[in-house]
Amino acid sequence: MSSSFSPPLNRLLLTGAAGGLGKVLRETLKPYAKVLRLSDIAQMAPAADDSEEVQPCDLADKHAVDQLVQGVDAIVHFGGVSVERPFEEIIGPNISGIFHIYEAARRHGVKRIIFASSNHVIGFYKQTETIDARCERRPDSYYGLSKSYGEDMATFYYDRYGIETVSLRIGSSFPEPQNRRMLSTWLSYADLTQLIQLGLFTPDVGHTVVYGASANRDVWWDNRYAAHLGYQPKDSSEVFRDKVEAQPMPPADDPAMVYQGGAFVAAGPFDDNN
Repeated sequence: MSSSFSPPLNRLLLTGAAGGLGKVLRETLKPYAKVLRLSDIAQMAPAADDSEEVQPCDLADKHAVDQLVQGVDAIVHFGGVSVERPFEEIIGPNISGIFHIYEAARRHGVKRIIFASSNHVIGFYKQTETIDARCERRPDSYYGLSKSYGEDMATFYYDRYGIETVSLRIGSSFPEPQNRRMLSTWLSYADLTQLIQLGLFTPDVGHTVVYGASANRDVWWDNRYAAHLGYQPKDSSEVFRDKVEAQPMPPADDPAMVYQGGAFVAAGPFDDNN
């Protein structure tokens, strides 16, 4: 990067900055904004320098989210509960939270949002099926339901207010795939960052849904309806195949071997013992 390089955005908001992916994106998104505003309800590392702003926020607090969004040019929304939990724990951060993000964007004139959706929006499809972004959604969990709701929120705010969104149906973004299912769903950190960059700066995205997977050998998702983003994944799970396949083979009826959403399809219910 030359010394004359000027980041394209003045201020970029990253929610969920204390999470596993948030900590990664805190570093990889720096080239795209003069100031990266970082937010989470959990503790975050202090601002490294004047290129960072650390602003804790509870996504369930509408006023706090409104203040959080003030003065930003775009939002990368990774905040919220990221695993399956009782619905009551999902409502505040994931359901109210996504509404508060879009309402604040409307009020403050923010026109581009990258939404961390999930493969759990379509988790009840079988691993033998190949699907695209126009397939019927089949959420596999309360978490998946919240992400499906977030995609509807993105469509509504584009149709009504012209706020553009790229919803990333993230597969499994970890340093390396952890099981056989993730050989298909794995998304490297570099490919995730590429998707966010394309989502931020590709013109005229409307509401685009893109599946977040690297160039894995066996992929269940067809990104034809996100071709305008120009996503070209650089990494592949193949380099980890021997290591993963050395693990004991799960039973054929294990959800992780049957459904695209894996174990999420069988999590809960949570209150049967009450």
